[in-house]
Amino acid sequence: MSEESIARVVVREFEPNKDRERVEAVERICEVGPSGKLCLFTDMLGDPVCRVRHSPAFLMLVAEMGEEIVGMIRGCIKTVTCGKKLSRNGKRNNTDTTIQGKQVPVYTKVAYILGLRVSPNQRRMGIGLKLVHKMEAWFRDNGAEYSYMATENDNLASVKLFTDKCGYSKFRTPSILVNPVFAHSARVSPKVTIIPLTPSDAEILYRRRFATTEFFPRDIDSVLNNKLSLGTFLAVPRGSYTSETWPGPNLFLSDPPHSWAVLSVWNSKEVFTLEVRGASRVKRTLAKTTRVVDRALPWLRLPSVPDLFRPFGFHFMYGLGGEGPEAVKMVKALCGFAHNLAMERGCGVVATEVSTREPLRFGIPHWKMLSCEEDLWCIKRLGEDYSDGSVGDWTKSPPGLSIFVDPREIPFHTNATFISSVIYLSSFGIRENISDMNSCEIPNILFCVWACVANPFLKNLLAPISSVF
Repeated sequence: MSEESIARVVVREFEPNKDRERVEAVERICEVGPSGKLCLFTDMLGDPVCRVRHSPAFLMLVAEMGEEIVGMIRGCIKTVTCGKKLSRNGKRNNTDTTIQGKQVPVYTKVAYILGLRVSPNQRRMGIGLKLVHKMEAWFRDNGAEYSYMATENDNLASVKLFTDKCGYSKFRTPSILVNPVFAHSARVSPKVTIIPLTPSDAEILYRRRFATTEFFPRDIDSVLNNKLSLGTFLAVPRGSYTSETWPGPNLFLSDPPHSWAVLSVWNSKEVFTLEVRGASRVKRTLAKTTRVVDRALPWLRLPSVPDLFRPFGFHFMYGLGGEGPEAVKMVKALCGFAHNLAMERGCGVVATEVSTREPLRFGIPHWKMLSCEEDLWCIKRLGEDYSDGSVGDWTKSPPGLSIFVDPREIPFHTNATFISSVIYLSSFGIRENISDMNSCEIPNILFCVWACVANPFLKNLLAPISSVF
């Protein structure tokens, strides 16, 4: 595009009444999959700003050429932990508590870019770059010190735009772990008691134990009290505490059991739904067969292909943490509980995102072919006139063991990753994934029976469509 043409592209704030239909049209043509074949459709339920609406500060911009919208971008700003330092006085309170003795969090104002879209006919013309620059200007005007974005490692066009043209650097590579929701209930160990926490108790627990975790949101109380947060759940050894004997977070942390774990659940289903379109009735029927067998024989705990051919949502597990030699087992029990909660609410999958160095990730059941081993986060320092403080330049800091992924800004590309992987499943992939699922203990003879029933259906279902992805 010539300089004159790019000058005709106007970037302005999104106006719901004026722009909604035209924005949705661009979203549709940017779906995953070639035209006329299988594609991934994202229904934002009439709210194009839904992905950032729950953040403390947010903005959506559109790029307009004449009467046509040719691109859009979303962004939000929040205050998060970027490091930790030693406390001078060691005082404690329920808002910004001294963590682990004298360690206290160091906060910074960070911005997040997501939902960048450019109409396929207008790409490689500088529109995406113009949208990013305009959004960064808003970030700076509102005091953000850093900006970051997330994308797939192999999304070369996106990586090149941000690292080569926008000055971002590769920063973190967390793992997206996804587990399908089966027709049968997941097993929760009888040796574990799961206690639901009130938002106020959960806030104190998170601040006292996890406030120094990288990307921990300073407004964690807003996250926990949000209507989309379905609750925070604590796992402890049976016989230590129950819901009736729960002493509160302060007394619990002063005398904790030898092992415990905690996580919260976010209802993304109420924000948007996903749907794989373009499948024939035969393919739908064959996929349904695996679920029918699973539902008819729940005691066998057989895996089944999720129903992706009609609108479905997912739950996101966040705030994962724990302590003790059996914390991994506690996490496994919590994930089983979260699976059953998602099953009751009609979700297709359960997902989470954790650091690749997170020790507790070994307790999270997931299918490898649905998951993304290395998501890519890129970061940029927006100005040089900020005080380095106790952390220095955050973009140059080494990763920690854990990372806090805010459920309010789950990136769109995460959805495309695990959905495209589901469609690509083969009989070998299911067998491989079964071996990864600690909650799915199927004897070999039962697997052979299942393979005889399911494999012909799966091959017929998946072979014609795997090339789409």
